[in-house]
Amino acid sequence: MTSTTEKRVLSIQSSVVFGYVGNKVATYPLQLLGFDVDPLNSVQFSNHTGYKCFNGPVATEKELADIFEGLKGNELLSHYSHLLTGYIGNPLFLRQVGVILKQMRAANPKLIYVCDPVMGDNGSMYVPKELLPVYRDEIIPLADIITPNQFEVEMLTGKPINDEAGIWQAMEWFHERKIKTVVISSSDLGQPGMLRAFLSQLNGPQLAIDIPKQGDKGLFFTGTGDLFASLFLAHSYDGQDVCEAFEKTVATLQAVIKRTVDALPTQNGAATACERELKLVQSKAEIEQPKVLLKAQRIK
Repeated sequence: MTSTTEKRVLSIQSSVVFGYVGNKVATYPLQLLGFDVDPLNSVQFSNHTGYKCFNGPVATEKELADIFEGLKGNELLSHYSHLLTGYIGNPLFLRQVGVILKQMRAANPKLIYVCDPVMGDNGSMYVPKELLPVYRDEIIPLADIITPNQFEVEMLTGKPINDEAGIWQAMEWFHERKIKTVVISSSDLGQPGMLRAFLSQLNGPQLAIDIPKQGDKGLFFTGTGDLFASLFLAHSYDGQDVCEAFEKTVATLQAVIKRTVDALPTQNGAATACERELKLVQSKAEIEQPKVLLKAQRIK
């Protein structure tokens, strides 16, 4: 039975028992925004890797294929409106995602693939370097929407980005590969104390949003990119205005970070990984009804 009205996401990315990254951070917001979510975990760790230790299994490409065959065998593929992918640490697993996507599109030609090419940040990769060519040559060209950070854009295009002109040149590199919507979730091209996010649509608008940094200098939060991708998936679906979707995504992300910062202990010393876990459940209202305070600048 084929449904044309379902909002259902197959989300293939990491998961943790404690805390919020990967599927743990993506599922709840998508559900609040009206999507059924079927998480398929690339890894299942006790906690994210920013803690002093972590344990858990890493899924293989065969395990991914086996699970997917169960969905296919029960004729469930046509129910999916979206495929969402995030952290994957195995190039063979990632290549299998491409096989899966083609079968999902055969079942539903209108399927939307949202790819967050999680490879690294702040100038360093935290996945094996062998994933880069698989993303660049096999996976990225299949995506409808991608949500990389600045470092990942530089890795994929092979060019450093030193100014805003470089951002738009990089966006064009993706559009040449038929990717409709490119959203750079964060860059260091903002004014002091600011991040700057960018969006470009093929034959559509180019947008930017300046985002104030929150918390003490050097404070960072894990899972924000995963949250960004899931929020943008939800807000950009079904013909929604891309500028509004961009603004709502940033609004909710900023609200979640603010709530997390406000809950940090005030005593001296760096916050622990546990203390920096995103206050996701506590931000239910901001996820359901984002209050847009930062407006997008239309570049084109």
